[in-house]
Amino acid sequence: MRSFLIIIFLFSVSIALSQNAFTKTIFNNQKLNHGKPDSTNIDADVIRLLGGRVVLKKVTVPKFKNGTDVNLRLALRSNGDKWDKSGSCFVITNPEQISILDVTQDKAKFPEASFVTEKHGGVLPTTNYTPAVELLRFMTPFGVGYYSNNERKYLKPVYIPKWEKEVVWNQDISDLEDITTGEFYIGVWVDTWTGKGYKIDLSLTYSGRPKKQRKVMPLVNAVKYGKGQALPYFFAEGPLEYEFKLDENLKNVKLHYITTGHGGHRGGDEFIKIKNRVYFDNKIVIDTIPWRDDCSSFRRFNPTSGVWLRKDSAYYRIPETKKRGVKQIEERLASSDLSRSNWCPGSKVVPFEVLLGNLEKGNHMLKISIPATIAEKGKANHWLVSAYISYDK
Repeated sequence: MRSFLIIIFLFSVSIALSQNAFTKTIFNNQKLNHGKPDSTNIDADVIRLLGGRVVLKKVTVPKFKNGTDVNLRLALRSNGDKWDKSGSCFVITNPEQISILDVTQDKAKFPEASFVTEKHGGVLPTTNYTPAVELLRFMTPFGVGYYSNNERKYLKPVYIPKWEKEVVWNQDISDLEDITTGEFYIGVWVDTWTGKGYKIDLSLTYSGRPKKQRKVMPLVNAVKYGKGQALPYFFAEGPLEYEFKLDENLKNVKLHYITTGHGGHRGGDEFIKIKNRVYFDNKIVIDTIPWRDDCSSFRRFNPTSGVWLRKDSAYYRIPETKKRGVKQIEERLASSDLSRSNWCPGSKVVPFEVLLGNLEKGNHMLKISIPATIAEKGKANHWLVSAYISYDK
């Protein structure tokens, strides 16, 4: 009887510590394009930057005293853009400081110390500027939804039943609870240059389940979110270094690193295996070639992908003899099938995570080395990189 009462008591305490689960809808069928907004799709709370290629919204979410799981869901549909584009969902963590919002609206300039080169401002933190924290990196597929119709049937391989109507990405961002509760700005960027663009849905789901809470410290973000920022081609010139000082000891530190290579021309960094080395306090903590060779698994999201025919020899079953034979065939090879630098058209990008242990107060150094290809005229080689650390609260 006593054991039973103890169980009931503990269960009651658990319920008391929990908060109700809920989902916060940020964007619903929100147009994201380069040009005028859709007159049928205007949300007065949405801030459009870079001609509509970035959409932002100020959000308020209750704080969870005992922590919570946080899950991000982003759905995307083409609204007429046929191409694969880089995309990112992000949070402005300190809106009271200078932010990409202020700079793009001509209310401030990026601090000098935030520049990597004269064209690449807003990459590094300063005393009065904090880069946006990336919640999700993704790559749009070729034309999903808008072109997912019977007119594209001759591009569809036999191994997929249909073209999908949208692509949906889910990401566990529980380590980022600290910056996705309370009041914050959350935005989505897609590198579209068409007036038709895309439509997106974005929501955050909070479980309310008690969970160990973490703090977040942004380190670098080279994604081009704001006015005056160029594509980050500077890795071809040398490593990116950021030295910072901790005012206190940090426990159970985890480094989060997101990287993708781009340059869609023949021989571009999109299609070349290039080593990424990340150093923390002069020690290599990530040493990898970021690469995806499973892109054909996303074929059902890419109805407008370019297709070539490739001759091949294949085994098949001969009906008359029921034996195996070999014959020459032509197979479709889609652009979306090709392996790429840590991404596929229609995929999200999973962050690299490294446990750094406890960090003592004082000076520390992050260095990112990518021997990238020089971005010559007409060639847009660049690497989209962001990094932050999380630690116990």
